[in-house]
Amino acid sequence: MSPTPPVVVSQTLRRRRGLTEQAAVAAVDQACRRLRLPTIRAVLDEALHVAGKEQLSYQGFLAELLLAECDDRDRRSSIRRVKSAGFPRDKWLGDFDFEANTNINPATIHTLASGDWLRKGQPLCLIGDSGTGKSHLLIGLGTAAAEKGFRVKYTLATRLVNELVEAENDKALAKTIARYGRVDLLCIDELGYMELDKRGAELLFQVLTEREEKASVAIATNESFSGWTKTFTDPRLCAAIVDRLTFNGTIIETGTDSYRLAHTLAQQAAG
Repeated sequence: MSPTPPVVVSQTLRRRRGLTEQAAVAAVDQACRRLRLPTIRAVLDEALHVAGKEQLSYQGFLAELLLAECDDRDRRSSIRRVKSAGFPRDKWLGDFDFEANTNINPATIHTLASGDWLRKGQPLCLIGDSGTGKSHLLIGLGTAAAEKGFRVKYTLATRLVNELVEAENDKALAKTIARYGRVDLLCIDELGYMELDKRGAELLFQVLTEREEKASVAIATNESFSGWTKTFTDPRLCAAIVDRLTFNGTIIETGTDSYRLAHTLAQQAAG
């Protein structure tokens, strides 16, 4: 296969020197469409004005345009990752009221938001009663991870198990487990709210094993580990699942006092 001949830039530029201002504008617009550079196309007029006002060099002007395109592309990618995670509602860590639940250390949450635990494939367990902020933190940390470039998937524990059972019935279990194995962070909410039969527990265990020490799992549960035998009725399987979800991981106990109730009362008092 013969090598591709090099592009002679000087000859290409020389052919464009005769463009009128109107033709140049049209050429730039067409090129941006063809090269899929919507941000440059959108900000060009403003960039030209700023470049003239601040007397930017050619390189400076080009850098501003390209950086604007890169920044906007990163922003759009972040939005897509958050959307594809499947969160049921918008929750951000910045909205969490740490004063309403003093059981939760803000420094610990901010450290988790940096994403180092995800790079190491470590697990996270959020344990506490209903209304203590578990789901808020789970979704908030998942959102922060997606915004940092990690692939995230959120699901309810029962929904995940039902999907796995259906996949096994359809002889598509391996494919489904592999799909859940590819994301950087799997967020499983409401683990422990319903009892799982042995088959469902075993299928969930397969997902956790697929991800063990390779990719992170974050769970939110209303049951302490000592009560997990009510969810996973096989003691040995229960112990194995607990081991998968705690080894080298972070455990955060959100307590028993309802965060939502305290937050609502505080809002009413302020109003």
